[in-house]
Amino acid sequence: MQIEEVKGANKEQRVATHSHIRGLGLKPDGTADPVAAGFVGQESAREAAGIVADLIRSKRFAGRAVLLAGAPGTGKTAIAYAISQELGPRVPFCPMTGSEVYSSEVKKTEVLMENFRRAISLRVKEIKEVYEGEVTEITPEEAENPLGGYSKTVSNVVIGLKTAKGTKQLRLDPSIYESLLKEKVSTGDVIYIEANTGSVKRVGRSDAYATEYDLEADEYVPLPKGDVHKKREVIQDVTLHDLDVANARPQGGQDIVSMMSQLMKPRKTEITDKMRAEINKAVNKYVEQGTAELVPGVLFLDEVHMLDIECFTYLNRALESDISPIVVLASNRGMCTIRGTEDMRAPHGIPRDLLDRMLIVRTVPYTKSEIQIILDIRAKTEGLNLAPAALEYAAEVGVKSSLRYAIQLLTPANVMAQISGREEILKDDMAEAGELFFDAKKSVAILQTSGSSFL
Repeated sequence: MQIEEVKGANKEQRVATHSHIRGLGLKPDGTADPVAAGFVGQESAREAAGIVADLIRSKRFAGRAVLLAGAPGTGKTAIAYAISQELGPRVPFCPMTGSEVYSSEVKKTEVLMENFRRAISLRVKEIKEVYEGEVTEITPEEAENPLGGYSKTVSNVVIGLKTAKGTKQLRLDPSIYESLLKEKVSTGDVIYIEANTGSVKRVGRSDAYATEYDLEADEYVPLPKGDVHKKREVIQDVTLHDLDVANARPQGGQDIVSMMSQLMKPRKTEITDKMRAEINKAVNKYVEQGTAELVPGVLFLDEVHMLDIECFTYLNRALESDISPIVVLASNRGMCTIRGTEDMRAPHGIPRDLLDRMLIVRTVPYTKSEIQIILDIRAKTEGLNLAPAALEYAAEVGVKSSLRYAIQLLTPANVMAQISGREEILKDDMAEAGELFFDAKKSVAILQTSGSSFL
């Protein structure tokens, strides 16, 4: 038997393109720090995005649009993701690209409308009588089958719930036992059971069971306070698209819970504009009664110049509707032809009548010093040890070629260093990686000189 020492319990985290972005990096007075929250430079654009985030929080920006315009690699997508970080996880954020609308199965306008409604959330707040606590035991009690035979059926289930104030044993209906099995509830889980409906909700695993595993799938929550039997404010977030899908299936009741319970049923009919209008009426009714709150989120539409004139006309109409999210668009094009037209040229490939509805935020190219700071932050995020000379060389590459190309060279250069038996990336490693992997400008130059050899 071979026994190896456990060197550590560090959790591995996937590093994505914008993993280093943690917010807009603004001071309390709304001005931008030159380097903060993973951002470098773009102070004017970040301050404008901060004002947009404040307007979204105060619900004064619904049905409006923002255009992030700038050259490739100037942080447009990063600013959009930073806005979502500032708003928090409870505000819907739906990213998509302009090319996603082109499908042979679904109409372009239907794809846009689906994403519009994914970006709008209905928050339902209800005061419910619940039994809440950490599960200490689950004991099903069996009885003879009334239909005869040798099999037995579950007559009731005894469950023990514990809070910081005490414990309580409950005798529950067999149907609730089925709900416990569906929720995969086990001893040590924190749950609550609604007294009126008997529905079971698993909140998470009790933090008393937290361990030091490298990878954990459970969310740990503290032990509930107060009595087991209490009144609790239950908050449910559901997007309008979820309600559309639920109503497109055969349903029972017309309340929010009944709509949500239909999400797992297989059969589906087409979602029509008439159905959406009826759902909007029901949503407005809940909002007027005070039992629900409409939360307009953010629809981020990248590469907006990929949309055609039909989609832009639909966007115009959708922004005027009563229930509309905040639309953030991004484009790296200058004057170009609008798709779907032959000779209609417009700034950023967007019709001028739609541009009039937008607040336009401009991003500017990074300087060499800003590129150097960004590369340093990115190297630390990816756990790379970059020598000062290599960092200086990478910044020069970013100025001559692009910031994206310079960032992409970091990982191949790290592989070069490891092959040479070093942990630190040197300037020679960056140069060697640059010789192996061409940037766009070098590739275009090769095509221009030897284009006849290609098909």
